[in-house]
Amino acid sequence: MKKVHYQIQIQAPLELVYQQMLGLKDKSTYEQWTAFFNPTSTYEGNWEKGSKMLFIGTDEHGEKGGMVSEIAEHIPNRFVSIRHYGLMQSGKEIIDGPEVEKWANGFENYSFEAVDGTTEVRVDLDTVEDFVDYMNEHYPKALEKLKTICEQR
Repeated sequence: MKKVHYQIQIQAPLELVYQQMLGLKDKSTYEQWTAFFNPTSTYEGNWEKGSKMLFIGTDEHGEKGGMVSEIAEHIPNRFVSIRHYGLMQSGKEIIDGPEVEKWANGFENYSFEAVDGTTEVRVDLDTVEDFVDYMNEHYPKALEKLKTICEQR
């Protein structure tokens, strides 16, 4: 696993950025910024610590796919840690096997901090070598979209 890091300053209150990023009051805000990874990106589950969460979308064949995860930690308005432990392929959860082992126990962490009237969002995530370029291309664009969503409200 490779560790990658992204961050962005958003001209909006921390609580708003936190709510918009996670889609807590309106799931569509989460779906809008994550559309850079998959236009049908969404989640099933909730953000409570210990909860199972499916981060999913539909592929070009209409099949549901994505990540099977657990909310490892959640400190409201400060920190969310997501532990990925499986894959969803063709609508089926897969939690063992060689493809899963590459991703198993990878984390995606979101940190929120108020800095001089803005909100700093930091994303630290583990990814497989094959996805580093993909993440480096898509995550900054996704965070720019989050910034636009938050700053227009």
